[in-house]
Amino acid sequence: MKVLIASALILVGSCSNLRHSKKIENLKNSITYKDETLVKNYLNTIKLEELKSIVEEVSSDKYNGRMTGEEGHNQVCDYIRQSYKDLNLQAPESHPNFYQKVPKEVLPNNLNDSQNIIAYIKGSEFPDEYVYISAHSDHEGVINGEIYNGADDNGSGTAAVLEMAEAFSQAVKDGHPPKRSIVFLHVTAEEVGLHGSKYYTENPIFPLVNAVATLNIDMIGRVDNRHLNNENYIYIIGADKMSTELDFIAQKANSTFTNLNLDYTYNDDRDPNRYYYRSDHYNFALKEVPVIFFFNGEHEDYTKPTDTADKINYALLEKRTKLIFATAWYLANSKTRLKEEII
Repeated sequence: MKVLIASALILVGSCSNLRHSKKIENLKNSITYKDETLVKNYLNTIKLEELKSIVEEVSSDKYNGRMTGEEGHNQVCDYIRQSYKDLNLQAPESHPNFYQKVPKEVLPNNLNDSQNIIAYIKGSEFPDEYVYISAHSDHEGVINGEIYNGADDNGSGTAAVLEMAEAFSQAVKDGHPPKRSIVFLHVTAEEVGLHGSKYYTENPIFPLVNAVATLNIDMIGRVDNRHLNNENYIYIIGADKMSTELDFIAQKANSTFTNLNLDYTYNDDRDPNRYYYRSDHYNFALKEVPVIFFFNGEHEDYTKPTDTADKINYALLEKRTKLIFATAWYLANSKTRLKEEII
């Protein structure tokens, strides 16, 4: 009798595994870019030269390291806001100047009032569903008389968001608006504790219950020591923690368009660096919004005044930006909303 029971359990377990494998196979097979040629057209509008121009601007000495609440960071926010005006992107109706005030009362260290910048493209079929593309715009300011320019951290992310906004804007002009709304979000106060994204998620301009996913970009312009012999990579963090489908979408975007090595090292819950908890996507995850954190890892100039624009690998920044754009395109244009389930 014991033998029979054991055999039955093995059979049930095998069937269960087969069912799980089939689910995985079906999900992967369902993710396809039927508009692959169209996506490539707009990927090709993401240019190394334009990314370089933006990074050089936001990380220039004149902004004194973009410390939250200080004039240099306010001026960078003005630059970002003007960029969206030039693209004819919409501001939220409730925040017509593109900015959300982040009051000093919620900021540490006696900082002054600061601001998040928000622009968006309204979806043509599902306007009340939102795909977020985010990056922080602040850095560490001036320390002991030295300017911390933050070209990679996070001039690279800022440039990527603006360049993707331009690509999506061109698609709209050409008659290919996204089915879902896309929100371009530049948050403040990341360096002092993720306070800008925390404020946004506690005071959202668009209901977070309708947020499809957040693609967060924080440092994608350099190469860390682990990849000096193969720079064709990007770290993917958090993609599979709330939605198996989200992870597979990023993988499909990569295999279809960019062929980067997707490194999941820091996605491990046991990773001592705990990067999943250390950038602005985490505040969205706390609100049960599926997230991906795109990251190049720490390098020799991380959090140093030597993180300057001349050290950015712009060809790699372009390729990584294209991966994120293709991922966002799928999320915004798929027939069905992203499934928030783990298979």
